[in-house]
Amino acid sequence: MPLELVTLRCLRDNYAYLVHSDAGTVLIDAPEAMPILTELNARGWGLDAILLTHHHDDHIQATPEIVAATGAQVIGAAADTHRLPPLDVAVAPGKPLEVLGEPVHVIDVSGHTVGHVAFHFPHSTMAFTADSLMAMGCGRLFEGDPAMMWDSLTRLNALPGDTLICSGHDYCTGNGAFALSVDPDNAALQDRLSAIAQSLVPCAPATLDLERATNPFLRPAPIGAALGMAGADDAQIFARLRRMKDGF
Repeated sequence: MPLELVTLRCLRDNYAYLVHSDAGTVLIDAPEAMPILTELNARGWGLDAILLTHHHDDHIQATPEIVAATGAQVIGAAADTHRLPPLDVAVAPGKPLEVLGEPVHVIDVSGHTVGHVAFHFPHSTMAFTADSLMAMGCGRLFEGDPAMMWDSLTRLNALPGDTLICSGHDYCTGNGAFALSVDPDNAALQDRLSAIAQSLVPCAPATLDLERATNPFLRPAPIGAALGMAGADDAQIFARLRRMKDGF
């Protein structure tokens, strides 16, 4: 059976995601208990597991309350065990994981933090990328460096184009403004921002194909030429863009 995806707004600008099928329900990240538990109760769903992408409080702080209310297992990266809530299942890139009867690929997306993982559901064409690849942007580099984040984005960019990228925040206003400042003639970006402003489409999720067309961090070559970096390595252009965004 296809998986049902529910996008939840939490805190000020966080996203959490419920994924449901006849086999049960899982949550990706736990920013705030009330909207998540309210949605579960409204739908009459239990909760089988919480998948945690990284250790920042705005992605994990509601885990104990949700576990107490639902009995859900907690799944997270073995490399981040010391900074996550107690894990029932520790996962690692390249090791098999099954969720709701579907294989799930754990992808190392270090950069925003070291040990950050994304969860890719290939059969359902969904990837939960949290603060790595984001809508029209990427996460700030708190622990990793530009080369590390570029490697992570390259891994995500290798996924099929119809993959739904489920990122961790609605930063569309800031990300969109920066994207337009470095890619002003991008018609696809202009159309996306117009549709978001008119509430015709959400900020996230969005397909990887749309991110490829509108996200400056996935478009280093054409943007690099405008920055006077024609012929530069993509990783170098990415590093320049990330520095520019930090000061934007």
